[in-house]
Amino acid sequence: MPHPTRQRILISGASSGLGEGMARRFAAMGRDLALCARRIERLESLQAELRAAHPGIRVEVAAMDVDDPASVATVLPELADRLGGLDRVIVNAGIGKGASVGTGRAAVNRAVLLTNVLGSHAQCEAAMEIFRRQGMGHLVLISSVASVRGMPGTRTAYGASKAALNSLAEGIRSDVYGSQIVVSTVLPGYIATDINEGRRGPLTVGLDKGVTALVDVVEREPVRGYVPELPWRPIARLLRVLPLSVVRRVTGS
Repeated sequence: MPHPTRQRILISGASSGLGEGMARRFAAMGRDLALCARRIERLESLQAELRAAHPGIRVEVAAMDVDDPASVATVLPELADRLGGLDRVIVNAGIGKGASVGTGRAAVNRAVLLTNVLGSHAQCEAAMEIFRRQGMGHLVLISSVASVRGMPGTRTAYGASKAALNSLAEGIRSDVYGSQIVVSTVLPGYIATDINEGRRGPLTVGLDKGVTALVDVVEREPVRGYVPELPWRPIARLLRVLPLSVVRRVTGS
């Protein structure tokens, strides 16, 4: 059965990177958007750009700090009200500047875990309240292939935070199983964004190609999707079974 068109889409972390790219792509598809991030000036610039390029769509923006659960609990319902509801919420906001555990940079790793885990959890709570009231919706959590196995060095906390999102998504999916609420986990590989700066290798794809693949996966509404599906789905399968010594060599930072 084809999925319904998700006309009203909220994207967090929409001021740069994948969030900004998804906003442009969905706008070109004629979708109405609610965009949030901390940097409101960048959102307002993007809002003006999208409204000018696609005058038939609605674009609402708001400043939101995912590290502040009160901000999330206030902003998501406000944006939903402006659009008359939400059909899809993409939990995208995240950071990735970690360090090896035990090297004196605990605060950096804690920040990654706080934003990526608790910030995402706050968004899921707010989104699911809206979806439960509506009786429908599509919740999307942007995870990472770094969640498949423990990652060394600068990616240890990041990979752990994204693994937590996989579990969080599955728990929510189980809780609403059989309803009209769909929950998807999307695992991008290496896409040329700031979060992958210094980690770009032969499998890295450009931002435009990565965003196109990402939106295509989101539109299919899978339980779990990889971006791009090739080569990352088979690579993820391999990572699950390879010895840690091999994983460490191929994922070292």
